[in-house]
Amino acid sequence: MAKPQLHYGPAARGTAIAAAALFALSACGGGGGGDDAGGGGGGALSAPEIPDAPKVQADSKIADMVPAEYRDKGTVKVGSDTSYAPAEFLDEDGKTPVGFDIQLFDAAAARMDLKVQWESAAFGGIVEGVDSGKYDFGVSSFTINAERLAKVNMVSYFNVGTQWFTAKGNPAEIDPDNACGKKIAVQADTVQVEDMEARNKKCADDGKAEIDVQQFEGQDQATAAIASGKADAGLADMPVAAYAVEQTGGKLATLGEQYEAAPYGVLVDKEGTEMADAIAAAYQSLIDDGTYDEILKNWKLEQGTLEKTEVNPDVEG
Repeated sequence: MAKPQLHYGPAARGTAIAAAALFALSACGGGGGGDDAGGGGGGALSAPEIPDAPKVQADSKIADMVPAEYRDKGTVKVGSDTSYAPAEFLDEDGKTPVGFDIQLFDAAAARMDLKVQWESAAFGGIVEGVDSGKYDFGVSSFTINAERLAKVNMVSYFNVGTQWFTAKGNPAEIDPDNACGKKIAVQADTVQVEDMEARNKKCADDGKAEIDVQQFEGQDQATAAIASGKADAGLADMPVAAYAVEQTGGKLATLGEQYEAAPYGVLVDKEGTEMADAIAAAYQSLIDDGTYDEILKNWKLEQGTLEKTEVNPDVEG
């Protein structure tokens, strides 16, 4: 099920970001304690460039599929954890969400003749936020799984697996298949936490020390813990891990290949089946006319493309 790992070069022309605290890493590690994983000293690395988003026109047939409650508002509120570069993160102003996830949904919204109000949110609260009506939708690299499908509708649009990464040279001698006793950093409420729980069960069954699973609210904090030496390794969605490796200037390196690839999905409330159908039609139109491929090519993510988008696709787990 694993696919070859991807390597990212500088993206196409656009503005540069101040890549969050993740990229202002200490050259020697150490420094104060606490869960923010920040080290002292060290200069910030040069920030990447953000590719320009293609211009997208509304499609009247797809816009007519949008339920009146959304058409009347004209602007939809979307919750996103903007610490997950290159999918969703903040531009140099510290306020504007950018990333391939952002560009894909902005394009889909434009096709539906809707505008988007992005709201930065903690990852673990977005599903509940969509379910309660706090957000109209959630777009935040959500892997489609049975647990989430029980609470919301999900529209597939991208396919990706999990990737391990660690300090360059693997000084802690991490073996992803035998990480018992190691300090491993992950973002809370992600499928990677479930991965660690399963691996810890095997450690216990084998009579070995459990993995010290360090959970962080933001992926930028988890990655900073690895780069500073506070964690031995980490795992995240493949694009995020590969992007972190590049943007830390070789301080980090991937381990092995991605595995258990599964689709990402846009979150829509459980009663919003018609809206989910409209979003699926919008994404499909972007696939069909090449806009979808253009966006993902700009971000060097061609290997995650889908040929068909679906509402609530069959998935395992």
